[in-house]
Order: sequence, then C-alpha cells, then structure tokens
Amino acid sequence: MSRTAEDLIKVMRSWVGFSEANGKYREIIDIYNAHRPRARNYRVKYLDSWCDATVSAAAIVSQMTDLIGTECGCEKHIEIFKKKGIWIEEGTITPKPGYIILYNWDDATQPNNGYSDHIGVVEKVENSRITVIEGNLHDAVGRRNIPVGWGYIRGYASPRYDVPEKSPRNDVQDEKSRMKALDTVARDVIKGKYGNGAKRKNAIEALGYSYKEVQKRVNELLKSRS
Repeated sequence: MSRTAEDLIKVMRSWVGFSEANGKYREIIDIYNAHRPRARNYRVKYLDSWCDATVSAAAIVSQMTDLIGTECGCEKHIEIFKKKGIWIEEGTITPKPGYIILYNWDDATQPNNGYSDHIGVVEKVENSRITVIEGNLHDAVGRRNIPVGWGYIRGYASPRYDVPEKSPRNDVQDEKSRMKALDTVARDVIKGKYGNGAKRKNAIEALGYSYKEVQKRVNELLKSRS
C-alpha cells in the first residue's frame, strides 16, 4: 500500500460534509477511539473538539500513524511532530499538499508561536492561496481557504511520505507545467506586480520559486522583446 500525501488527502476529502448536524462525524471519532494505543489513554467524547481526532483518524485509515502520530490535542501533537523531526516552526512558508497545518487563534501576526488550538491537512496551494481540509470546521469537515503566511498559522508538520513514482512522460509534462508557471511569475515581475528589491525577492520566494531562476527568466523575456 502506498503512503503518499495524496493518499492522506483522499481520506480527508472522503469525509468532507461529515458534520455534527448529520451525525456522521461520530464515525471519525469512532475510528480514533478504536485505535490502540490511544494518545494519553484518552477516549474522545462526541462533545469534545474533534479537529485533531480527524487528522489522526485519517492517519489511522491510511496506515500512516508512524509518520504522523495520533493525538486529540493540537499542542500535544506538535510535541509528536518535534520528536519525529518533521515540525516546521514557521508560518510564512509555502506549504506542500499533505503538510499538516496548525493554528493559534490568539495571535493574528507572524511569527506566531503561541499555544496551538486547531489543525488541518493542506489539500492544495494555488496562486499564494492555501486550501486546507479540517475537521470541526463550523462543526463539520470542510475546507478553509487562506493566504500563504496568514497570521494565525502557528506552523507545519512535513510527514515523510512515500514519493510517488513518475513515468518519463509525466516528468516531461511536469517540467512543461513548471516552466509555464515560471513564465507567468516572470511576466508579473516585469509588470511590477511584486515591487522591487527585497520586497520582490521575498514575494517570489514566498511563492516557492527561486529568485535567481525567476530573475534569469525575466532577463530572457526582456532580451527576446528587444
């Protein structure tokens, strides 16, 4: 059985719409409670907050408890991530799909290193926007869309998933997609979208691109125009 980031995300997607209103959220808590050993030997009650139980249950279903751990308390889960060496104490990075995101609702600024009280799984990142699937989001499993570097983000865990195998054809397609995206960023730089100097550099790196690579492409585009 593969254990990729997409495998975990698929489990989370399958639960979107499970809620306290329709009672289906209990299935998630039951999965968590049936697993042994339970974190701190605590049985999650149906009236408890269940965001972390959802992430843990997804790890149980996808057979990734050794990669992610199980917990029902967000700050305690961060302790597990630290022990596994996968915790990133930085809320301004551009995460990858499958990263575990932690929030602290008591601080809306970065750096944010306060006590964590919510958790979810990054589903995708597009145009500097992060889509997260979370349990107990308005009493349901649902999606939250936030900007990269949002002030409430405490940090991320980056589990050591299996790397999916790619065919040579897929590698070519991925490279074409990457170059197309790079061209888009380079053209936005030329238009002045990201400002100048350090501001431009920070904005480009926040998108997950190499500043040198983008600047090289900018120079190539300007040269071709002239």
